[in-house]
Amino acid sequence: MVDSLSFVFPMYNEEENIERMVAATLAVAPKLAKRYELVIVDDASSDGCGKIADRLAVEHPEVRVIHHEVNRKLGGTLRTGFKAAKNDWILYIDSDLPIDMGSVPPAFSLTANADMVIGYRMNRNEGLRRAVMSWCYNRLIRLLFGLRVRDVNFSFKLFRRKILDEVRLFSEGSFIDAELLIETARRGYRIREHGFMYYPRTKGESTLAGPGIVMKILAEMNGYRRRRKPVTRVEPEAEPARR
Repeated sequence: MVDSLSFVFPMYNEEENIERMVAATLAVAPKLAKRYELVIVDDASSDGCGKIADRLAVEHPEVRVIHHEVNRKLGGTLRTGFKAAKNDWILYIDSDLPIDMGSVPPAFSLTANADMVIGYRMNRNEGLRRAVMSWCYNRLIRLLFGLRVRDVNFSFKLFRRKILDEVRLFSEGSFIDAELLIETARRGYRIREHGFMYYPRTKGESTLAGPGIVMKILAEMNGYRRRRKPVTRVEPEAEPARR
């Protein structure tokens, strides 16, 4: 358990998922932090999820909703959420229930000796194409930046808010995950990893695997390389063996 925690949920057209995600989060949050808030960032959704989130904010004082007037993609949405987060720890998770929220508490035990805890998939229940894309992307990040983690883009990242006092993020797209990890590692913060069972979405449509997204990631990666020097072989601390 930590003293204070801000959940950050990027949301785009999650009408069928956001209410379940908020309910699952509120059920487990008292086990994770003494004080907590849920920050939902609506990235100019075109369905009804923005209104649902607003209603949830009225019903639950722990919930805050921020609406983008124009769509800014994952990176822009997360940057908005990170800036709005008020508490000492931030936990970013996608809004489509990619994990069982009841499985989150063990990851918090790693915060005693870590500044960031990142999740990785213990199963690849997402189809061959997505699995191959993920494998290639993780190897590319390892090759170019020396960042040796299992799952760069998995949407479970728990980290101390003070990291954002030193790390300036630029990405508007899905390269935001890699940028956050690389910049955190470059500054010597301790990164630990924790495995989760992954549940692919059953409702709504993913917008993170199309050709346009891939091209934007590559463009932002190239821009990042021009701005920053790569890290030198940063190894995350191994997770203790499970009994």
